[in-house]
Amino acid sequence: MLAELVILIVFPALMAIAASMDVLTMTISNKLSLALIAGFAVAALLVGLPLGDIGMHLLAGLVMLILGFTLFCCRFVGGGDAKFFAATALWIGWENLLTYMIVLSMIGGLWTVIILVWRNQPLPLFLMNHGWIDRLHQPKGDIPYGVALAAGGLIVYPSTIWFAAVV
Repeated sequence: MLAELVILIVFPALMAIAASMDVLTMTISNKLSLALIAGFAVAALLVGLPLGDIGMHLLAGLVMLILGFTLFCCRFVGGGDAKFFAATALWIGWENLLTYMIVLSMIGGLWTVIILVWRNQPLPLFLMNHGWIDRLHQPKGDIPYGVALAAGGLIVYPSTIWFAAVV
């Protein structure tokens, strides 16, 4: 029962919180990435994930951390995005990592187009003077890519070993 609750609540809740935080503040807190890592450890223990599988998930997270920081150094993503990407990959694992990256890329492209088109529209009066909306609407502003990272994670999550372990 506890394993089911952790698997069905922790990852989805942290994905939703991260996407919301990124839209509202343009940051993803390190605490969220650390919570994902801790949640993974708890979930792995609760379902009895074999050590070899745990190692492969850790390797997936590490490789994606390296990729994320490479993208960060090239100024394609923020540092919070890079860490969140790695922590999400830890849960997703190698088996679904390519699917996750394809899905998040498609969502990220669509999300970026939506934001860019929206930025070219005048902001309605009732939306003005809200810090996060003003920040999101700035023509040269950043795109909160945590939305795509989280959405991709939520879409792929039901295909992961976690659901097989509790269903």
